[in-house]
Amino acid sequence: MAVLVIAEHHHGGLSDATHKVVTAASKFGGDVDILVAGENAGAVAPEAAKVSGVRKVLKAEGETLRKQTAEAMEALVVPLMANYDAVFIAASTTGKNFAPRIAAKLDVMQLSEIVEVVDQSTFVRPIYAGNAIMTVKSADAKKVITVRGTAFPAAGNDGSASIEDVAAPSGPFKSEFVSEEMVKSDRPELTGAKRVVSGGRALGSSEKFQEFIIPLADKLGAAVGASRAAVDAGYAPNDYQVGQTGKIVAPELYIAIGISGAIQHLAGMKDSKIIVAINKDEEAPIFQVADYGLVADLFVAVPELTAAL
Repeated sequence: MAVLVIAEHHHGGLSDATHKVVTAASKFGGDVDILVAGENAGAVAPEAAKVSGVRKVLKAEGETLRKQTAEAMEALVVPLMANYDAVFIAASTTGKNFAPRIAAKLDVMQLSEIVEVVDQSTFVRPIYAGNAIMTVKSADAKKVITVRGTAFPAAGNDGSASIEDVAAPSGPFKSEFVSEEMVKSDRPELTGAKRVVSGGRALGSSEKFQEFIIPLADKLGAAVGASRAAVDAGYAPNDYQVGQTGKIVAPELYIAIGISGAIQHLAGMKDSKIIVAINKDEEAPIFQVADYGLVADLFVAVPELTAAL
């Protein structure tokens, strides 16, 4: 019995999401191996080898894997699955891109965004924006599983796994990576931040979003988030969006400012350890999940809070 975890890594560093996926994979049972594929795999592999509970690290580096396109990852992972009973993948933008193709090539059902491993064939996952929980049983010989990292604690860093080279697929493939435009910021990455300050439609404009949300986030050393309504209105960029169709976060502190608390948004942040809500509508749904709620005009309360810090 063996499990393959596909590492999530960015800019030469292993993502915290990988540690959480390893925790989920260890609950499946058997040996856990990590596959580090893509650009800078050579730099990331030693870091992956330190993750607790990992038997060995497979390192695959090549031009075809530079950006982990779905076709390249499928060509790499599917042959490796002859030695594994399951593959665990973070339910991130990258993982959601190639996991379905791997499942299709293996002719199995993908098990998406699990939050609990009951046994080797039974898993728990949220549905209906997290308002219901489904228990899924799979009889497939090979399991392709994406993991909601916020549901699992991160594995430690006291491991000493061996590192083994794996050949990258040769290609060419029908699709290829052309270019990307990355938003550069000194702030913590949203999905891994310990503190998040989010703004909603009540801010009224991108100028007000910058004026009230950013200084508070700076004081707290927090990442900045936004509701879908705020993003759709142009107050904040798409990569700030928290929610069912945005990013799933579970920081130690989540401050929701001018956010009503629609189901779509709650699905992305309700697992936060402490939720603070500031909204002038005392009937706003956000107060039903908040640990601390302040019924007040955000344009008065937020500057006072920022000044007090």
